[in-house]
Amino acid sequence: MSGYGSHGSSLRDLARLRDTRRSRASSYDRSGGNADWLPLHAGQTAALADITGAGSVNHIWITCAPEVPPSPNSTDNDFLRKLVLRAYWDGSEHPSINVPLGDFFGIGHARTKNFSSLPLQMSPEDGKAFNCWFPMPFADGAKFEIVNECDEMELRFYYYIDYEEYDSLEDGMGRFHACWNHDTPASSLADPSAGSNEEFLFSGKNTTGDDNYVILDAVGRGHYVGCVLNITNTRHTSQWNWYGEGDDMIFVDDEPWPPRIHGTGTEDYFNTAWCPTQEYESLYHGLTLPGGPNWSGQISTYRFHIEDPITFTRSIRMTIEHGHANHRSDALSSTAYWYSDRTDDVIPLAPVADRLPRIA
Repeated sequence: MSGYGSHGSSLRDLARLRDTRRSRASSYDRSGGNADWLPLHAGQTAALADITGAGSVNHIWITCAPEVPPSPNSTDNDFLRKLVLRAYWDGSEHPSINVPLGDFFGIGHARTKNFSSLPLQMSPEDGKAFNCWFPMPFADGAKFEIVNECDEMELRFYYYIDYEEYDSLEDGMGRFHACWNHDTPASSLADPSAGSNEEFLFSGKNTTGDDNYVILDAVGRGHYVGCVLNITNTRHTSQWNWYGEGDDMIFVDDEPWPPRIHGTGTEDYFNTAWCPTQEYESLYHGLTLPGGPNWSGQISTYRFHIEDPITFTRSIRMTIEHGHANHRSDALSSTAYWYSDRTDDVIPLAPVADRLPRIA
């Protein structure tokens, strides 16, 4: 069981013989029956896996459902924002993954739908089967837990955590991290009740990036590997109501403005174009929820830096404007994914009341 190994994950590399041992933590019925779920009560924190030694998690599958179908007026209908997935590496007391369950697997707003990217997927039925293939190596143990912060909902929680066991983990392997953020940032320009909609959407300058929405603010050495951005269009107007035009600005190792990695617009960073209105998914980028007429309602989009990770040696600050020059004040939330040489990061998570999806 030597270690991580030199093999890749392509079809060409599948023929390489390997010296690892596959293991799994799952919710199977220990009695041999068919009650293959973990009962998850309101207010409960449940252990999913407590792995010793060195290894690498390379697949997670999860699905869950209320034990009793809730009423339409239940306060727990957005339970995918009230369940929190946490993971700890190498005996750290601080979780390196600390994200609402639904958001971690690629779509926000406590919603699911079928979509497929390379590292994350929501699969039938109706996107309620969650899959993750981000590799997660560890040198001295790994722990996973799920937290149910619902008011009263009990869930049936099914899971696989598939991993390889090693004698030791070689040097140079980053630890996987994920964090969640949200904000409804203030507009830097008053929304015109009368006047130029074009000026509101396209005018002005941003020469600092100080008021941008922050997707990731991390220290250490590592590489950023992508994000999911969720937007609720909070501007109610019959005028052209495109939510985008916000440039991505990625500040590496405390560099000043303008950063070396400076983009040209929200849709451009997420590898789409021309104010997209169509659902789309691919290996590295997608628009899973494109919004309604005139870009109204809820939007969710992703970009994964699998072939082009963004490296940093001291720090990274991944930001994006909320509308051109930060003119808009839509409700934003995001999940960021990165690898780091640290396991002691304190990754905060907003309280439940602040995590609930915004209704447009």
